Amino acid sequence: MSIQLSDIYRARERISEISCRTPLVPAWSLSRRNRNVLLKLEIAQPTGAFKLRGAANALSNLTAEQSVNGVVCVSTGNHGRAVAYAAKRSDIPAYVYMSTLAPKNKIQSIESLGGTVRIVGDSQDEAQQEVDRLVHEDGMTEIPPFDHFDVIAGQGTIGIELVEDNPKIDTVIVPLSGGGLISGIALAVKTLAPDVRIIGLSMENGAAMYESIKRGHPVEVEESPSLADSLGGGVGLNNQYTFGIVRDLVDEVRTVSESQIAEAMRYLYQHEGWVAEGGGAIGLVPLLQDLDLPLGKHVAVVISGKNVDMNIFARVMRGEVPYS
Repeated sequence: MSIQLSDIYRARERISEISCRTPLVPAWSLSRRNRNVLLKLEIAQPTGAFKLRGAANALSNLTAEQSVNGVVCVSTGNHGRAVAYAAKRSDIPAYVYMSTLAPKNKIQSIESLGGTVRIVGDSQDEAQQEVDRLVHEDGMTEIPPFDHFDVIAGQGTIGIELVEDNPKIDTVIVPLSGGGLISGIALAVKTLAPDVRIIGLSMENGAAMYESIKRGHPVEVEESPSLADSLGGGVGLNNQYTFGIVRDLVDEVRTVSESQIAEAMRYLYQHEGWVAEGGGAIGLVPLLQDLDLPLGKHVAVVISGKNVDMNIFARVMRGEVPYS
């Protein structure tokens, strides 16, 4: 079953009371005579990241029985926070499984929203095995972080907003992990404005979608600590949606180094005044470094999340690169 633009519009109606229509603001320090740069500030969401859109849409489609049994998910942090937030509003039990790579600040934020956190294994794939057991044995409903019809449709509402708020946009730069965000945006944008270029960026430390696209099929990668911890995790060897959408609709997929991510975080704060985690700021890298990427005259950068460990953020501001 393919996701259509109409599904994304329906998602927008469902989530309107939970998630925000986020600002699209000029980035004056990045704009030049021949280029206008805009920042799509998903950091303005109540949970501090774009993930709330997809989670809210998925939970809105639960049956009464599924709501009583509760929901479960695997997360690097932001998806779990979104699921916990949306579930609490509807009195639905929520369990979030994370690996040992999850930052403490994101664990604490999920618990503060009423979610129950369980730490399992050293990777998202290991945590996923326990989620699969709960779904099979306890009848819980999984809300996957990316490869899910309703989640992708929810994230796609960003794409509709981009085209509506500035029809001149010709390039959209998007953080890339499992592909839920960029898939939804690409589906919406390419349907409404087919000539817009979509660029996805991942960190070098465990870029699952990048490696999968390069090899022509979903693959597993070794995960390691990164400033872009929110972009960690695999794409799933049985990927149903996002691999194909990224392969078919995303124009460029690249990886960047930890030092480049750190520079993007510093620049965003020091020159534009916005705090973002590494995965949230990664889209600035092509505007600060020569990545040999064709960029248009009207570039939108999705700043996807702000839920950074402030101790790590302070180190980055001092010029350190924690995971180099």
